[in-house]
Amino acid sequence: MYRLSVSIAVLGLFGQAWAGTGPQTPPVPPCSSDSHHAFDFWLGEWDVSDMDGNLAGENTIAVEEGGCVLVERWTSASGGTGQSYNFLDPATGKWRQLWISKGAVIDYSGGLTETGSMKLEGEIVYQTGGTRAPFTGEWTLNADGSVAQHFEQYNSVTDVWDDWFTGVYIRKIPAD
Repeated sequence: MYRLSVSIAVLGLFGQAWAGTGPQTPPVPPCSSDSHHAFDFWLGEWDVSDMDGNLAGENTIAVEEGGCVLVERWTSASGGTGQSYNFLDPATGKWRQLWISKGAVIDYSGGLTETGSMKLEGEIVYQTGGTRAPFTGEWTLNADGSVAQHFEQYNSVTDVWDDWFTGVYIRKIPAD
């Protein structure tokens, strides 16, 4: 009888504790704000062509880590590869991309422009020799759903921004 009384008393205390807390609002998941989705237009499976219409490669951009990072996996038409990690940096509130390949590392940050393109600015460092240069990248969603990509590297000898790559992402049609 003593055990039964204690059990009922304990259940009564828990019941009061549960009743006193009221309805619980679920916590907002991390990386779920509109700012965290500003680069979502780049998600998907893509064929990438240069401005002359030649296939430059294929690219896959996928959401990982609960929506906190976009991971890019690039394969060029000649077989070269690279990856980037794209995220809204909680320390700065800016989008940041870290691109890594056997040719170079690009680290740059920025955000949406007034026209809605994603523009990042930073630096490229080449794996061989460690040459560094200012670098920009810009992605623009086109009305037809394609994405224009434009990279520039600063040339300190000529004091000019040179095109590094300009291309168009065409979404792959899913296989049935």
